[in-house]
Amino acid sequence: MRQNLLKSIQLAALLIAAWKCSGGVASPLLAADGPGGKQPPPNVVIFLADDLGWGDLGCYGHPVIKTPHLDRFAKQGVRFTQAYAACGVCSPSRSAILTGRTPYRNGVFRWIPEGHECHLRASEITIAKLLQQRGYATCHVGKWHLNGHFNSPEQPQPNDHGYDWWLATQNNAGPSHKDPNNFVRNGKPVGPLQGFSARLIVEEAENWLARQRDPNKPFFLTVWTHEPHLPIESDPRFMALYPELTDIGLKQHHGNVTQLDDAFGRLMKVLDELKLAENTIVFFTSDNGPEGTGLPDAANPGSMRDRTRGSTGGLRGRKRDCYEGGIRVPGMVRWPGRIAPGQESDVPVIGSDIFTTLCEIMEIPLPGDRTIDGASMVPAFSGKAIERPQPLYWRTHIARPDCRAALRIGDWKIVGNEDLSALQLFNLRQDPRETTDVSKSQPEEFARLKAAILKMDAEVKAEGPDWWKHEQPEDRRRAQQPNRPGE
Repeated sequence: MRQNLLKSIQLAALLIAAWKCSGGVASPLLAADGPGGKQPPPNVVIFLADDLGWGDLGCYGHPVIKTPHLDRFAKQGVRFTQAYAACGVCSPSRSAILTGRTPYRNGVFRWIPEGHECHLRASEITIAKLLQQRGYATCHVGKWHLNGHFNSPEQPQPNDHGYDWWLATQNNAGPSHKDPNNFVRNGKPVGPLQGFSARLIVEEAENWLARQRDPNKPFFLTVWTHEPHLPIESDPRFMALYPELTDIGLKQHHGNVTQLDDAFGRLMKVLDELKLAENTIVFFTSDNGPEGTGLPDAANPGSMRDRTRGSTGGLRGRKRDCYEGGIRVPGMVRWPGRIAPGQESDVPVIGSDIFTTLCEIMEIPLPGDRTIDGASMVPAFSGKAIERPQPLYWRTHIARPDCRAALRIGDWKIVGNEDLSALQLFNLRQDPRETTDVSKSQPEEFARLKAAILKMDAEVKAEGPDWWKHEQPEDRRRAQQPNRPGE
């Protein structure tokens, strides 16, 4: 009896120590589950929107767009007000989520056109591969956009990066979100589909969860929608929710965000119906800020260009920029029993943090042979600050000339041009819209951040492949043009 009591005390001490080490969130692999022992490892869902602006959801203050499912989700865990994509365009942000590495390190420095040499290399270690090796069933549905030679042996495909099952497109759903015909499932083109892209990929995820995966394994699922990226096409039933709008471009955009929200809600309902929600971590975020100018195209009302009407919530810049409007995005996490509901956090987090967070939760050692930029979000799940091994850093190859790179430490953010010869300093707590360059009035902070961005930029470029050196000036000029459906 005494020995049993001693063992119980020792076990309790170990659990408390583990809880403290994880910032107050018990590791699921250590958490006791009554007399039966440990809880099973948690399932994981990463739901990624495309070109969704920081101000595009009701829960982030949009006064018109209807997003009831995401608004409800925002109250079920933690909603970050300073969540970031790892780049101002899509492919690099996606690569950072999977590898925990800033894009120029992992090679995916740009959005990837069909046939381009840039791709997520087989030498990169993805969280999908690590979890697959831990016995997870893995699935990807939706946009991939991590290679130029899609569904070809010339470059790695989703299955080479750790996915057992996948339904994906190289880049956008084509010819639009409606009735796409360019999806590939597990290496085989599936031909024309009927319906709208977001719902179609969630239906694929539902089929995999209910019928294809091994139910005895935990699962890792990435759901990457095309909405609200061009070419936007919205279900009339969602556009009908905005009868007061006479601007057809605005109605298309707002309906498209609601279309995304509806698909997200369907996936959350599926998790509930399959009794999976209670042991599933769900991340929701976007790959960059909104496309276009946000203003109507008076010459072509209702056209594709006229549908890029996303909101930055008043932040400076838009997609492609390293100003806040290009990189600050919605970010929410739900984990029942581990993350207290109803939280709002101003702790800065970034897409690359997802990799490191999952490694900590699953007790997977971080790769020791490469730089991992992401930090664990676990402390931020309870409002605590994050200690970062690397500062928050961005470089976007087709940003406007004055904001091609940026770095943030604390409340301070420095923004620079291509070669970092022209730099601006902002205090984001006092000036979140980046209206006033304080480099002259804050010389010490400016010197500190200038040294940091020069050091970080040099290290990042030295570590990655030099594919960006092959870019032709004309390629860069064309890629900088807004409203390009290919991007």
